[in-house]
This record gives sequence, structure tokens and C-alpha cells, in this order.
Amino acid sequence: MTGRQRELSRADRVLPGLWRLRLPLPWPGVPHVNAFAIAAGDGVVLVDTGLHEPGAMLQLERALHQAGLRLEHVRLLVCTHAHSDHYGLAAPIMERSACELWMHPNHEHMTKAVRDPDRDLERRLEVARQSGVPAAALAEYESARRGQGWGIAEIVRSARDLVDGVEVETDLGTWRVHETPGHAPSHVVLHQPERGLLLSGDHLLGRVSLYYDYGYTPDPAGEFLASLDAVDDLDVRLVLAGHGRPVRDARALTEANRSAVRAKLDRVRSALAAATRSPFDLVPEVIETELPPAMMVGWGLSETLTYLNHLERRGEAARVEDAEPERWAPVR
Repeated sequence: MTGRQRELSRADRVLPGLWRLRLPLPWPGVPHVNAFAIAAGDGVVLVDTGLHEPGAMLQLERALHQAGLRLEHVRLLVCTHAHSDHYGLAAPIMERSACELWMHPNHEHMTKAVRDPDRDLERRLEVARQSGVPAAALAEYESARRGQGWGIAEIVRSARDLVDGVEVETDLGTWRVHETPGHAPSHVVLHQPERGLLLSGDHLLGRVSLYYDYGYTPDPAGEFLASLDAVDDLDVRLVLAGHGRPVRDARALTEANRSAVRAKLDRVRSALAAATRSPFDLVPEVIETELPPAMMVGWGLSETLTYLNHLERRGEAARVEDAEPERWAPVR
């Protein structure tokens, strides 16, 4: 329980027929997530859902009411990716509105964990042990995670796979889906070319905040960089992100993210050049701000392993043979 006061949801009209629904979150440093309602005939397309937690549906309904809408107006639910703050309320929304869900098929990075949370936690703990996490930090992480759930009301199936080229029809025109893995294997963005609008989910945010679901795809960092290139190829005049306010300069955001990834990779290279290191030893080089131990094990270690994996694929770093816990060194 934090000392800060929780925000209330609200709706902001971005354009006629397009509303940003600002939904509160309980996470330190991430006070809200954005869903978007887009006029479509006699209803709306809802993009993303908010987190499943007590009172969350009331917060969503409150935001919709401010936009002159009700849950029953949702004709289609589109999720930019399967993380809990973007997919968590899908089941109750679908139940209330009788709408379909469209989402990318590579969602097991979240749905598999929801189906068997104990097994998922054991996998994460074993990766942490192998990565050199001390026993005290490991115990704190386990205590913080065990039995906490994932913020998803229920796993629900997608009626259509959101893959490259799929189109979503609205009163503001046709939105085209582009796959943008990296932050999550299931991540997509939606582009409206005539208006230059980009619903970017967590791929591009108003400020650089990097996170990767490590362990589900060969190279999340490389995939993220390639996804930045893909967005640069689009005509984008307004970025509608999953967190924060709309931003006009998409190119500045993509370059800021590239620069941040380059800087973190350089810090990992420099640290390895000085001495062999365990992945957990490298977390402070990647996460420069002070985080609670559980977040250093969760968020910080996941990002650090992602960069080590990327450098390994580039032939720049390798695991030290027979080291326990795991240690890494540069490839000479």
C-alpha cells in the first residue's frame, strides 16, 4: 500500500469521435493507462481495457460516461497487446457488450502465466537464481509475487488475429495493424494514414520507459529496434500512447528509444570489459534509478537478460563456461 492518493478515471476528447479514457493503475511510477474509444456507426471500437482489480469496471464506466458512452456501445474490443493493463478487463467488457475481441496470437507470454501462476513463478525464480540474485532479494521477490495474480479477469479468446494488414473500420477511417514486437511478443500498433494517427500501445510512450517480456522470443531488444524502424516508415502526426498524453513528434520518440537502448547496451559492454559479471551484477548498469529489490529482480533482471541475449546473438558476449551462478564475458 502506497501513501499516494489513487487517481480517478476520466475521458478526454482527442478529436471528434475519438476519446482517451484515462484509467487508474496501482503501480508506483505508472499512475494510469489509456484506453481509446473510437466512434464506429452506432457504437465505438474500444482499444485496450485497463487492469482487472477491485473497482476497475466502475472506473471504466465512469470514463465512458464522461464521453457520453456506455459499455453497451462497445461493438469491438481491440487489444494492442496482452499485458494486464491492456487486456485485463477484456472478459467483463465482452460479457456486458457482447462484442468480439481482436488480439495478436502470440499472447502466451501472459496467458500461459495466468493459467498456471505457480509454475510461471517457479520458472522466474529459477532464472533469477541462475542469474546471481542473492537469497534475500530472491525471497523478497517471491513474497511480493506469490499469490498476487496477474490483473486479468479471465482468459478470453480472440475472434480475429491482429497481424500485419488487418484493418479496423471506424468513423475516423480505416486503421491498419502493424506488428511491433519487442515490448511484448503480442504487441501491435494501429495506424490511420489519412489523419496521421498512431495508436501505439506501449511501443512508443511520451517518455522512454523500456520493458521487455524476456524468454518468449529469440531477441526482444532486436525486435523492438526493428519495430521502431517500422513505425518510422509510417506517416504519423499524432501518437496516442498507452500511457501519458498524446505526442506529435513520433520521430523524436523513436530516436529517443533507440538512443536509450544504445546507451544501455554500451553500459553492459563496458561493465563486461572490466570483469566477468553475473546478470544480476549488471542490473544497476541497466536500471540507473533506485528500485525496490523485487522490481530489480523482476523488471531490472528481465531487461538486463534481454540485452545480454542481444549481445550474444551479435557475437559480442557469451556465458562463461561452467560458471555458477551464470557469468558473462565479452567475446574477444
